[in-house]
Amino acid sequence: MGKSSKAQNADWRDQVTNQKSLHFNVGTQGVGAEFAYGVLPKMSLRLGANIIPVSADNVFSVSGFNSNSRMSANFSNIHLLADFIPFKSAPGFRLVGGAGYFINAKGKIAVQPKDNYTYGDIVLNNEEVGNLNMNVNWRGFAPYAGIGLLKPFSNRTFNVNLDLGTYFLKQPDANITASGILSGNTSQSAQLQQNLKGYRFLPVVQLNFNFRIQ
Repeated sequence: MGKSSKAQNADWRDQVTNQKSLHFNVGTQGVGAEFAYGVLPKMSLRLGANIIPVSADNVFSVSGFNSNSRMSANFSNIHLLADFIPFKSAPGFRLVGGAGYFINAKGKIAVQPKDNYTYGDIVLNNEEVGNLNMNVNWRGFAPYAGIGLLKPFSNRTFNVNLDLGTYFLKQPDANITASGILSGNTSQSAQLQQNLKGYRFLPVVQLNFNFRIQ
């Protein structure tokens, strides 16, 4: 009788129905927060948002003159994900699916000359040389698929779990804007679009810090 009661109690603990938790996460898609709610014994939903603003200097150059460059990325999304526990014997393994809407999903490389440009006897100042910007935008809906490791909920107030997966972004819009003598590079916008059309995966490696809500 005691063993049966203990087994039933353990089985109840593995169920996620009506359990609630607040998640704070950090990973390749930046930082964010989620609210999780158990809708079925083995399935829960997560509603959340993430943001990632990153930038780096001097990662790109234009041959022929000294320049400063800046690469930046600005991503933010809201998402709804479902966690499903497929195996009773492994409650810490989850299949995760859903979708996100990327409010911002922009990448940019900006190039500016550092000094005058000399071509034979012709000397051009910074303004005459101009600036060059390569812009990419993935804004829109994106499906998500992945797996989760460790339980989505815990009997304790605090627990940690891990998400591994990817968003499949819409085909990006890409273009080149420029001024001065660099303005001729704008004709390469179509080629840039072609080169980047396959860059649609946004990998997710995310650590979740979860706080159970009573």
